Amino acid sequence: MSRFSAPIAEAIWDMKYRMKEADGTPIDQTVEDSWRRVARSLAAVESEPDLWEERFYDALDGFKYLPAGRIAAGAGTGRNVTLFNCFVMGTIPDSLGGIFEALKEAALTMQQGGGIGYDFSTIRPKGADVKGVAADASGPLSFMDVWDAMCRTIMSAGSRRGAMMATMRCDHPDIEEFITAKSDAARLRMFNMSVLVTDPFMEAVKADGTWDLVFGGKVYHTVQARDLWNRIMQSTYDHAEPGVIFIDRINAANNLGYAETIAATNPCGEQPLPPYGACLLGSVNLARLVSDPFEEAAALDMGALEDLVRVAVRMMDNVVDASRFPLPEQAAEAKAKRRIGLGVTGLADALLMLGLRYGSDAAAAQTEAWMKAIAHAAYRASVDLAKERGAFPLFEAEAYLASGNMVNMDQELRDDIRKHGIRNALLTSVAPTGTISLYAGNVSSGIEPVFAYAYTRKVLQRDGSRTEEEVVDYAVQMWREKFGDRELPEYFVNAQTLTPLEHVKMQAAAQKWVDSSISKTINCPEDISFEAFKDVYMQAWDTGCKGCTTYRPNEVTGSVLSVSEASEAPAATPDDQGDVVYIAEPLDRPAQLEGHTYKLKWPDSNHAIYITINDIVIAGHRRPFEIFINSKNMEHFAWTVALTRMISAVFRRGGDVSFVVEELKAVFDPRGGAWMQGKYVPSILAAIGGVIEKHLIAIGFIGGEGMGLKSDPQAEVVEIGARPSSPACPNCGEHEMRMMEGCLTCANCAYSKCG
Repeated sequence: MSRFSAPIAEAIWDMKYRMKEADGTPIDQTVEDSWRRVARSLAAVESEPDLWEERFYDALDGFKYLPAGRIAAGAGTGRNVTLFNCFVMGTIPDSLGGIFEALKEAALTMQQGGGIGYDFSTIRPKGADVKGVAADASGPLSFMDVWDAMCRTIMSAGSRRGAMMATMRCDHPDIEEFITAKSDAARLRMFNMSVLVTDPFMEAVKADGTWDLVFGGKVYHTVQARDLWNRIMQSTYDHAEPGVIFIDRINAANNLGYAETIAATNPCGEQPLPPYGACLLGSVNLARLVSDPFEEAAALDMGALEDLVRVAVRMMDNVVDASRFPLPEQAAEAKAKRRIGLGVTGLADALLMLGLRYGSDAAAAQTEAWMKAIAHAAYRASVDLAKERGAFPLFEAEAYLASGNMVNMDQELRDDIRKHGIRNALLTSVAPTGTISLYAGNVSSGIEPVFAYAYTRKVLQRDGSRTEEEVVDYAVQMWREKFGDRELPEYFVNAQTLTPLEHVKMQAAAQKWVDSSISKTINCPEDISFEAFKDVYMQAWDTGCKGCTTYRPNEVTGSVLSVSEASEAPAATPDDQGDVVYIAEPLDRPAQLEGHTYKLKWPDSNHAIYITINDIVIAGHRRPFEIFINSKNMEHFAWTVALTRMISAVFRRGGDVSFVVEELKAVFDPRGGAWMQGKYVPSILAAIGGVIEKHLIAIGFIGGEGMGLKSDPQAEVVEIGARPSSPACPNCGEHEMRMMEGCLTCANCAYSKCG
């Protein structure tokens, strides 16, 4: 009998975590085989491996403890992969040679599947003198473009998709350009971006004071702090980026403040890390620990929780020694501090089972109590490991105990740490758990509210056909099994029915007992006022959060969730979320069409490429109808003909064809791209995509700041509902991308921007 509650959960296991031969032949026959493989691998370093294999297996059994995907997929396979989820790379030197050495390290890390974070504040601002070459610096944003191209190249080579975080200090002279960089929808698509906000800056914002933008001791500009803050807020309001990281708060609370300075995070923000810092992740599934759900006696088994945490900490400590690392500096950093990130998933479902409304004062208090219990159990387990195996190498008792995190711990624990040391420098974090939560029965993700009670999802079968299945939230499924069709109580709330400030309240409650940070998205309604939106960030600051990430539906980013009006309970219905339904027959070609011809000169080619795009006019509006790509270079003949035919066929089918631009611009030539008009273009095909984009903007088919449809009458005829309500997934093409815990995640195929 299958241990999976839904076919989609089994499909995710088969696709992501099941061990297979190189030709795809399964080695793990069941999910129990996968659990056994992981348990045996992580118990191999124990003096009593058989005993600990059973303990580890029991923690994994029933999806109670969910190691992050890298561990589930890689442990025990013998493959040369890292089991760590995320890295912050070394400090970028302010020299050309140093910058490109850092780029090389990033590529090697991403090649093994590691998400990376970088602080670009160390690069001199645009226009600064470059001594010795009589030139002006191009600034950090120009080098971020190179990083972005590298990440796309790694992806196009067939490796695991990349994810990157870029940070910049709020006092860097190029901060204003950094803030607005992603208003260009085609730029820096492989990055998440966050501003490092300092305590003095926040004080200046509140006091409406001035703020100096400084590099190398030189003041380049002086601005009003509140004006700069408003620019950050406006960009986030319009484009969902940049996020905000309260960097001084992070460093003040860091247990390792005496040994490191943090200036960047991993791509989803839950792990602030020092240079070459690495962290592995795992989650305790709270939804599986509740007894008597929905009854008066409903309770989370605190004894079982503490036991599970202690076993999880031991497993994760073993991963530090079992994992491989892309760079020796990362291995040294991990083993010197033995940092782990144990978090939770299923929090919202567990609250529902206890009859608590997510976002209420009672739910926040219960969340704080659970997170406190987890923190204390984790630290006690790590002290016990220190007694057995020794403290982490850089442990210094008094300096460690003086950190902001440790002052909240009880005195008995502090005394034990002083006496015996502690095995792991930091222990807790709340990471995005979208995929593993779905794999575990669609429990609510991380500390997020239930995103949707139920929705229909398309599933690709082995024979290539697609079926549809209902995916139901774990708590809702339990309610149905217990009470049938009885109406859900009022305390069943989801992401779209909560106020933004209720989201912040829950994040702040959890943060008190999380020594690293939390990946969480605060969903805001599209019609939220700008002033109310700014209040969300100010409340995050005032209530002790270490950062803040919001998502507001808009023309550029799309919306997060669409609800079926006919449903009594809020329900995500992806098939009604503005999916474009294309007409069955191509548009008829008139005898005469208007168009434009563009000349494209690729630097490495002796012959120009000529691109002609003809348009059809329907009800007074233009849309692309066909394309012709020609060149005297016979090397290009076959693929230009193929491209002409295929793109023309797509154009003639109607609907939203703007995805053609994105697909072409994502193509990278392994031989290298070229610089054209001050921008790096990764291939001839990407250059052609840029020409098509220019044309579609010129005729009003797409907007200049994004890929959204503009007054296309044909699309209005064939499209169900309004505009596509979320961005198209780069993996499957469906308009199912949702912002969850700071990561765009596809509800259709489980693609995640953060990997």
